[in-house]
Amino acid sequence: MALHNEIGKRGELLAASYIQGKGYEIVESNWRYKHKEVDIIAYDGDELVIVEVKLRSTDYFGEPSEAVTKKKQGFLIEAAEAYLYTIENAPEVRFDIISIVTSGDGYKYDHITDAFNP
Repeated sequence: MALHNEIGKRGELLAASYIQGKGYEIVESNWRYKHKEVDIIAYDGDELVIVEVKLRSTDYFGEPSEAVTKKKQGFLIEAAEAYLYTIENAPEVRFDIISIVTSGDGYKYDHITDAFNP
């Protein structure tokens, strides 16, 4: 597996553990629609949450969440719409970003809830 894939997988595992600790129920990981992928799909209460995860070894070049461009947001929205067609009684949906930066002996988390609202 390529290094960037290993880093991405580690970030997704860290984010999954983080949100489970906040009471989220994960229902899908790495859900794919065509060439688009959703890192984590979870429930926060009755709300369906589409989670994009970004892990970086440093924030020297900016926060990892800044890598979620408008184009990436569009891909996530399209994939989320496809996912909603697979379930009955579509719930409210929101999009979160979890940025993780390696910090000395641990990790620094930045959880942006409802990240795509202006």
